Amino acid sequence: MLHTMQIKLYSSNMGVISFLLLFFSFSALSQPSNNGEVSTDASEKLIRTGVLFDGESIRENWVIHIKDGLITYAGPASEYTGTGDILEIDLTEQFVMPGLIDAHTHVLLHPYDETSWNDQVLIESSAERVARATNHVRATLQAGFTTIRDLGSEGSAYDDVGIREAIEKGVIPGPRMLVAGRAIVATGSYGPKGFAGHVNVPKGAEEADAGTLAKVVRDQIGHRIDLVKVYADYRWGPQGQARPTFSQDELNLIVEISNLSGRSVVAHAATAEAMTMAALAGVRTIEHGDGATRDVYRVMKEHDVALCPTLAAAESVESYNGWIKGTDPDPARITKKKEAFILALQMGVTMLAGGDAGVFDHGDNALELELMVEYGMEPIDVLHAATAVNADYLDIKGVTGRISAGLAADVIAIDGNPAKHITDLRNVSFVMKEGVIYRK
Repeated sequence: MLHTMQIKLYSSNMGVISFLLLFFSFSALSQPSNNGEVSTDASEKLIRTGVLFDGESIRENWVIHIKDGLITYAGPASEYTGTGDILEIDLTEQFVMPGLIDAHTHVLLHPYDETSWNDQVLIESSAERVARATNHVRATLQAGFTTIRDLGSEGSAYDDVGIREAIEKGVIPGPRMLVAGRAIVATGSYGPKGFAGHVNVPKGAEEADAGTLAKVVRDQIGHRIDLVKVYADYRWGPQGQARPTFSQDELNLIVEISNLSGRSVVAHAATAEAMTMAALAGVRTIEHGDGATRDVYRVMKEHDVALCPTLAAAESVESYNGWIKGTDPDPARITKKKEAFILALQMGVTMLAGGDAGVFDHGDNALELELMVEYGMEPIDVLHAATAVNADYLDIKGVTGRISAGLAADVIAIDGNPAKHITDLRNVSFVMKEGVIYRK
């Protein structure tokens, strides 16, 4: 509307009003547009870096040439020979790296100390949940996470597919999304629970059993999900303890059908038994893994199954329950989480980075990376997990996760050096996704 108004006034009056409108119209080019982009007319860009992490190693004095959203050159500045009309971006004073990848989020959830999970599923409208998710994906992108794997809409049907497509169309700003849709749970195992027998309440995931499992998997695939998520165990034991929910044959069937469609399977599993069954079935990653043992990790390594430990979710839930970190002793859940994480490191299990954002604030995704360091990983290894390793196990190795020619131009810059001090990830000063600048 501003441009139309400018043209009309300019044609009728060449005076001060026209000049001011032209000035403000030009100034607006450097401000975020309605969809969150920072506009630029340059078709090509050249980023100059001082210290750069390319997803694998630390580099110095590299340049990154970008055209049409892709990296066309990434290497020493001394070897760059490009010429032409190029927008140069000087990031030599910042730490430059690939856009971060979060392997476990729920954009349709928000922290449970604001609203309980049950009330989010049963009371909040779909419109409210999508509106919240719009804010969540924007905050996530602004925090430097240019890709997320969203593992279940938690009662909001296939709204995650719609959000993904809205981002792809440029309707709203947000990270690249890989979505699981409704997720799959065994009949009778999942919540919301605790209602009288005559009351039917919607579930936070789609129920299936031996007779309906194949149909449910195929139907979810038909709704354009990117991967299949299955709850291999849940809290449905006699005293509410976690127990496996699907048999080995049922898990095998889920993986077989999913793989035939070109999709991987991710398993929620906290018990040693369910983790082993899921790994044997051929899932790509296991989420949480609190009850892991040496034998479980051996099976995971043999079958190239990665662990996404979701440390931040566990600590957040305990804090909602009254635990004061640094003052109170660690709750049993946190102690168990630390032991499983340290054992995984000792045994060389592939570690992904994903904190279960939605249980805690979106945009605070770096909390998981901080906890991974606190629990025993080196900062550089955490950065590797949150970029190249995540890309490999999310099956987007040829898309993003590294600063390399041919990949999407997902580039962020940080004030500080997170390879030495992981908390510097809080200081994101520049965000580019597919060549478009969203923060500078």
